[in-house]
Order: sequence, then C-alpha cells, then structure tokens
Amino acid sequence: MINRKKTRELFIGDVGIGGDNPIRVQSMCNTDTRDALSTRAQIDALAEAGCEIVRVAVPDEEAAKALPQIRKGSPVPLVADIHFDYRLALAAIDAGIDALRINPGNIGNEKRVDAVVSAAKANDIPIRIGVNGGSLDKSLLAKYGGPTPEAMVESALEHVAMLEKRGFYNTKISLKSSSVLNTIAAYKLLSEKVDYPQHVGITEAGTLVRGAVKSAVGLGILFWEGLGDTMRVSLTHDPVAEVGVAWEILRSLGLRERGPEIVSCPTCGRTEIELIDLAQKVEDNLRGVKETFTVAVMGCVVNGPGEAREADIGIAGGRGLGIIFRKGEVIRKVKGDENLLPEFMKEIELFLKEKRGQ
Repeated sequence: MINRKKTRELFIGDVGIGGDNPIRVQSMCNTDTRDALSTRAQIDALAEAGCEIVRVAVPDEEAAKALPQIRKGSPVPLVADIHFDYRLALAAIDAGIDALRINPGNIGNEKRVDAVVSAAKANDIPIRIGVNGGSLDKSLLAKYGGPTPEAMVESALEHVAMLEKRGFYNTKISLKSSSVLNTIAAYKLLSEKVDYPQHVGITEAGTLVRGAVKSAVGLGILFWEGLGDTMRVSLTHDPVAEVGVAWEILRSLGLRERGPEIVSCPTCGRTEIELIDLAQKVEDNLRGVKETFTVAVMGCVVNGPGEAREADIGIAGGRGLGIIFRKGEVIRKVKGDENLLPEFMKEIELFLKEKRGQ
C-alpha cells in the first residue's frame, strides 16, 4: 500500500497539484516555440494521449510573442520554461501562461527577482524551481565534490529562500539527475526539509527503451516511497511516447489508470502465429481509447485463455486458427491468420459499445 506524502496544494491553471490530488502527468514540447502552429499541434497531441500539463521553452522574445496564440484555447495548462532572462518571464506572464519554470537565483539582481515574483503573485502563477545535477553552481560542486544529492537539495533551498523572502510560497520543486540513485536520494532528502509539491523525473534518461527503464525504476521507487506530485518521463523520442510510459508506470503501481492494459505472452516454442506483430498492431489500434479494461494477446490456443482468464477480452492464436475469449471463456473461433486482427478488433468494438452503454 502506497501512502503518499501530503504536500501543499497549488494549481496550474485548473489542474490541482499536491494535497489530495493524484500524481499528474506532464511532458514538454520539442517544437520550436516560435512556430506557434506546430507547437500547438503537439500540445493537442500530448493532451489527447493523456498529458495534463505541458511545458514549452521560451528562449527568446520571438518565442514569448508566440505564447498568446499557443495558449488560446489550449486543452491543458502550459508552463513557460525560462532561463536567465527575467524579461521573458514577465512576457510569458503577460501572455497568460499558467506557470513558470525559472530559478530566481539565475535571473539577475534583486530588482529583477522582485519584478518576476510580484508579477507571479499578482497573477496567481506558480513557479517551479528546477535543479539539474548537470548545471549546479560551481561553489556547490566544490563544496560537495560533485553533483551529489546534498548539493542539489542545497541549491533548491537557496532558490526557495529567495522566494520565501518575498512572501512567495506558490512553489513546486524538481531535482533532476541522470543518475537514478542520486535522484531518489535527493528527493527523499528534500521531503524531509520542505512540504512543497515535487515534480519528479529522471532527466536525460536516454532513448525509448533505456529511458523508459530508467524512468520506471526511479519513479517507481519514488512513488513507492510516497513522493512525487507531478511526473515527466524524459525520453530522446517523440514526447507523446513519454506520456504513454508515464501512464504505464502509474498503472503498474495502482496509482492511476487510463486506457486499456494490454497483456501478452513473451512467445515460446509453442507459438505458431506472428504474435509480436499481432500484439503491436492491437496496441496501435487501441491508442487513443480512454476506457480502462484488460486486453490479452496470447500465442497458444491451449493455455492462452486460462493464463489470461482475468482479461476482459483476449485472443489466442494457433496454426491457422485463433480463439477470442472473454474472462477465459471462448466466445468464438477465427480461421486464417490474416483474419485474426480484423475479427478481434470487431469484437473489441462490440465490447466497447457494451461498456459505453450504446
């Protein structure tokens, strides 16, 4: 049983973070923000995949000027990612952005920090302090001998102190490292010192498989410890894939569900159909379905239905033959390998109509 640490509640747009809210799924556009149309198209695709908060980079004034067009009618709240230039933060706030990702210690003198904090306060906009192990201040690296968890937490608390000094507490914190163990240690240490919501993730995790594995291990442990209020799976891949992996991590721990769960056997010497291809095509065809149910794709007509008897609907294939079953009970047979996928999808459509009460 996972007992989540209760953190302060804040809102990014209308999405509640921390408190009693569920862990929220976040991602970041990899488009050029100056191209408002492509950026908005990716935001829409991310939202359709189940992303609840999207971050966009704001590297210059031209990108900031595109924010009103991007923001108008967005299906999800948007976070402006800003480094060093306080004027971009002010421009993003004027554009109606829902939150800022900015480190107050990196934007210049006290007056500049005052200006950003005052504008965020006036517009009820949260600030995410984002500490990355790869970009810590040289003094902290020297003090701790490298990007240790202690160094990351001290950096975060220095930025927090700058906000608290100005009476600002609408804050979320992230401590990201490409090291799974350092990330876990850093978040655990931080949770002992403050109760601000935590945005968790393993940064620079890698390509699809490597990144998914590192993220699942790191985030899974943090969630098991009760830590984390928003999450991002960082992949060198299409951001939409990040969202899918995120939901599977949440599902595996019983924290949240979205869409069908697909179970399939790993293949063996008894497999007599192209199971890998079939399972992938079933998954592809069900992408975008939001209802939660279990689909089984099994490679053995003898043992498949029994092994997947808890599945809501499933298919098991043999040589030139497939059987479609519900909860382990065979409902019909399909002849011909070429008919397995289309006939199975027909049954799933019927199942979904029943589930939706149509």
